[in-house]
Amino acid sequence: MKKLLSISLLLSVSYMFSQGIKLPKSEATKIFTSEVKAQLGIEYPVFRVYSYTDKSGKFYVALSEKFDGTKEKDTLHYKIKAVNVKQETAALEKQWEVNDFTSVINGTDEMEESIWFWTKYCSFEDIDKDGITDPILVYGTNGYNGYDDGRIKILVFYKGEKIAIRHQNGVLDNERNTQVDAKFYALPLAIQNRVKAEMKKIMTNDHGIFPYGWENNMKKQKTKFSETY
Repeated sequence: MKKLLSISLLLSVSYMFSQGIKLPKSEATKIFTSEVKAQLGIEYPVFRVYSYTDKSGKFYVALSEKFDGTKEKDTLHYKIKAVNVKQETAALEKQWEVNDFTSVINGTDEMEESIWFWTKYCSFEDIDKDGITDPILVYGTNGYNGYDDGRIKILVFYKGEKIAIRHQNGVLDNERNTQVDAKFYALPLAIQNRVKAEMKKIMTNDHGIFPYGWENNMKKQKTKFSETY
């Protein structure tokens, strides 16, 4: 019985350490004060903060989006920034950051309408069970045709490296293409499978269409694939 209790306790502690927590706005504001945001170079409103703890320490991830107006019921953002910090004794120490912005829609002279974090696909978990959290950030853009001509970017942070999958949506089949960093295929299989699962969810939710045969292309460890090659 004691052994069972010990195993149960260890599993409980492991689960607690590996799960990212969305902080209440009141708590997030206390941590990311105006002074702290200035020190970290965060110029846009912070709309969400995640906290996670693993064997290397306690961390916070702040997601911020620049407000650039509204269209119908949607808020428009032209720039985004994410910052990951580690809680040290008397300060927050920046670990990494992500910056991106809207750009010209592929093959046109029109600008994308908005860029924002897709939090339903983001996660802060120890996916490969090595005691270190493996953050996954997902964000994207939309254009004149909504999601159909926007971009998607999936970022995996693993052992100090930022590994990306970049996808361009398109109204026509030949406008869609995906690029995968070669280092993605060196990630633990559990992390690769998690990312592929999120890609399937993105398609199920009509937020993107990856090129036909994308799963087979990734099995072959291709770094570029589209509807035409």
